[in-house]
Amino acid sequence: MWLLVYILNGDRYLTEVLEELLEIGVTGASILDSVGMLHFLSQEIPIFAGFRSILKGTKPFNKIIISVIRDEQLLDEALATIDRTVGGIANGKRGILFSLPVDHLIGPGTTPMPG
Repeated sequence: MWLLVYILNGDRYLTEVLEELLEIGVTGASILDSVGMLHFLSQEIPIFAGFRSILKGTKPFNKIIISVIRDEQLLDEALATIDRTVGGIANGKRGILFSLPVDHLIGPGTTPMPG
């Protein structure tokens, strides 16, 4: 099992990414709102107000898509699908995409832990 995490800059591609993930068989994901550290500091702490000029033209808010994916082939397909849908993550400020191994999963639809 893997945890897929995509931190999407802004929300421009959110609907398209979710639709494409559903199309390939990713049926569960959570979407979280977030704000980048520099944006937060520049708005909330006066000493960091100088960061505002650095951040001009960037989106202040992000969307985080997280999903637990059980099948490695589906994970690979999901990573490629997201990259393709946003026009290449490396080709601009489209966010950060990564996965992490999941050792334990407890919740609806899972096998209870022994004990």
